[in-house]
Amino acid sequence: MKHTYWVILFLIVLLANILGSVFNNTLLQNISKPLLMPLLMGWFLFSGIRNITNRKWILAALFFSWLGDVLLMFQEKDALFFMLGLAAFLIAHIFYIIFFFEINRKEKSKLNLFIIIAVVAYYIGLLTILFPTLGEMKIPVIVYGLVISIMLLSALHLPITKNREASIGLMMGAVLFVISDSVLAINKFYRPFEYSGVLIMLTYGLAQWFIVNGAILYLRNKNE
Repeated sequence: MKHTYWVILFLIVLLANILGSVFNNTLLQNISKPLLMPLLMGWFLFSGIRNITNRKWILAALFFSWLGDVLLMFQEKDALFFMLGLAAFLIAHIFYIIFFFEINRKEKSKLNLFIIIAVVAYYIGLLTILFPTLGEMKIPVIVYGLVISIMLLSALHLPITKNREASIGLMMGAVLFVISDSVLAINKFYRPFEYSGVLIMLTYGLAQWFIVNGAILYLRNKNE
């Protein structure tokens, strides 16, 4: 299958999932959601990247994202599935952190104080909003928020001079992922709002697409 076919299929399935959310079609959502990450994995695997060492971090992140997707589908039946899904996504973020860290280490990126302040402000601001309503979820949300903040911080430090398109794609993916997780947290713990599911899945799907596309561009460049 050509690389573009994987992307087209992914976008069709993502659209189907969003339409399922808009029209409250649970069957369409349940059929489409588990297909999203495997399609991105197929695209990534057949993109011609030979660097297995760096490739494994992206594949691991996509696998645990898929696991998180599947587990969260059952959260209405048992709250345990939400915790398991949260844990799966936390592990996925850790693998993304490792991938971003490896790029920053190889490119000898320097810390940017303004970026650090902005990410810390986001983390503190989100916790300030959520903390009064978290109840027993305080510690899990604190830990998860810290991990996604580190993921965002590591992505925003990627160099944009050597492989601009790849770095910007990875950064956009990280930002969209944080937006998706933040909307999910606000909707679940602070104040539910209409069409939150649409916004969550749209930003989540695009986040994963941008990260995979950025990773392909970066690793292809390293192969050349």
